[in-house]
Amino acid sequence: MSTHHQESNSFNLSKVVSELRLSREETHKIRHLGRVRELPSRDALDNILGGIFASLFPTHYGRPDLTDESIDYFVGDALSVALNKLVEQIRRGLYFSSNNNLEEEAKFDSLAQDLTSQFASELPAIRTLIVSDIRAAMSGDPAATSVSEILLCYPGVSAAIHYRIAHALYQLGSPLLARFISEIAHSRTGVDIHPGALIGEGFFIDHGTGVVIGQTAILGKNVRLYQAVTLGAKRFPADEDGNLLKGNDRHPILEDDVVIYAGATVLGRITIGARSTIGGNVWLTKSVPPDSNISQAHMVSH
Repeated sequence: MSTHHQESNSFNLSKVVSELRLSREETHKIRHLGRVRELPSRDALDNILGGIFASLFPTHYGRPDLTDESIDYFVGDALSVALNKLVEQIRRGLYFSSNNNLEEEAKFDSLAQDLTSQFASELPAIRTLIVSDIRAAMSGDPAATSVSEILLCYPGVSAAIHYRIAHALYQLGSPLLARFISEIAHSRTGVDIHPGALIGEGFFIDHGTGVVIGQTAILGKNVRLYQAVTLGAKRFPADEDGNLLKGNDRHPILEDDVVIYAGATVLGRITIGARSTIGGNVWLTKSVPPDSNISQAHMVSH
């Protein structure tokens, strides 16, 4: 008898495997729609994101030696590879956003192709927003010396680029893929932005680590956040059976030109008026008017 077989017997694996099957299939079954299917792949999405980043900023995320003659060819090739891979990942994700309507399953191939085409057509607009975020970083951080430094070294900007891509997929009807991308960004940057949040142009997170932005948050133009800011929910309403009600507007609204400093926590569906400044470590659960200046000690409205 082989050593491997002896080790297997010593763990009583046949009993464990049998009990795990019972748990999976009967006693603790949590499989989506009760069916086995291929999940989207995080590794594949990592690869796809690399291609999309390279197509948006070819010399920073692609190849530094590109010339005017070769750059369009490089972008076209990077996009072609990335988008063809994206079709398959979107198809897999559709099983988890189909509202249990598996009669549509036969159409998932063509639907994934259509969604990917729509996403591709939005890439120039996505890049426009990202450039506005880069400019906000350049003007908002005195330590920033160049666009290259911001693109290569700023986790808050990296998180914003991931968010812009994820949000487009979320809006197109691929929420699971969007969440995969936001979690990739979270693990890379320490910034957790739900792809359902609505964020205007000129968005900048300085330092980044620990920032949390919830699903229904709405941020206007030129909003600046510092590390460890939370834009969260104050409470979670439940139905009569105690189940959480999902989809309600429960996160803050930040109007244009709001600045929130490190460690501040802003909770609930409240509105922070335009041009307001929220100081570090403030705990805020009530709306404030435009031009407010909130500190731990007191509130001053101008």
